[in-house]
Amino acid sequence: MDTQSLETLVERHDREHGVQEVRIPVPFGELAGKWWGPRNVRPIVCLHGWQDNAGTFDTLIPLLPSHMSFLALDLPGHGYSSRIPDGMSYQPMNVFYLLNFVMQEYGWRKISLLSHSMGSVLHYAYAAIFPTRVDLLISLDALKPQIFRPEGLVSMMAELTPELLRADLRNQERTEPPSYTYAETVDRLYEGAVNSITREACPFLLQRNLRKSAKFPDRYYFARDSRLKYGTGFLWSQEVNKRLAQNLTMPFLFVKATESPYWERKQYYDEVIEILERNNARFELRYVEGTHHVHLSHPERVAPVVADFLNRYWQRDEEMASKL
Repeated sequence: MDTQSLETLVERHDREHGVQEVRIPVPFGELAGKWWGPRNVRPIVCLHGWQDNAGTFDTLIPLLPSHMSFLALDLPGHGYSSRIPDGMSYQPMNVFYLLNFVMQEYGWRKISLLSHSMGSVLHYAYAAIFPTRVDLLISLDALKPQIFRPEGLVSMMAELTPELLRADLRNQERTEPPSYTYAETVDRLYEGAVNSITREACPFLLQRNLRKSAKFPDRYYFARDSRLKYGTGFLWSQEVNKRLAQNLTMPFLFVKATESPYWERKQYYDEVIEILERNNARFELRYVEGTHHVHLSHPERVAPVVADFLNRYWQRDEEMASKL
């Protein structure tokens, strides 16, 4: 497929599925998102993974029940959403405020969440801390905040902090990052994801992650905030994760890709899974063949599992999104 066809692929895909771009005001700017499905039904909010964007759900959502709505968000510093102010760092607990901003914007009393990777980690914490606000959870290939060995955590902080400061100074200089041909951006995404994303699926993430260079015709640069590379995630203990798991009693589907690592000792996952299975009769663990981005690269493997869960637990909510 030539470069022009790749660039227009997502735009054509969105038109065919009636996707609407939305913007939600927040104190530092706005959150961008893609609304799929009926506008008079409260959508399932979708949170993407680290350095991805709302496009990560572009191939999955069309395979899910069409009478349901989905709002895929770009988290701050990703996609079309605003960056946080200069001099600050990205903190995972900001999700507590961001999701509340979304709920306030549309007047929702409840929120439903379907997320991938980092997004799943964020909504695990949110749903456990505010369980009365969340009516269902779907986590794709990540479950809970990662546990670091103490010595690893100390060295990581020592390495990341100066890198964060340098990235922040580069942002303040407002200089254009390095640029590439479109084909080169596909290569960089494919190789950077360690073959987790097929080349054919790369444009769905690149669409919201690239900007055209002002210096060089037919070249593009990655527009996500480089400070994102130097975040540390939740730094609490496994005991906190286990305590949070006790609050997750809403319908909860965890889909694990068979060829994706656990990013930590599997024991920590197993401990939380045991609590969820013991305390929550509506918790389900399902495995699908594939890599970390199987929902994007091979959505036909994930969609039946997610659709079956939604058909059993999703309840139509007529809360109108009055500000769309």
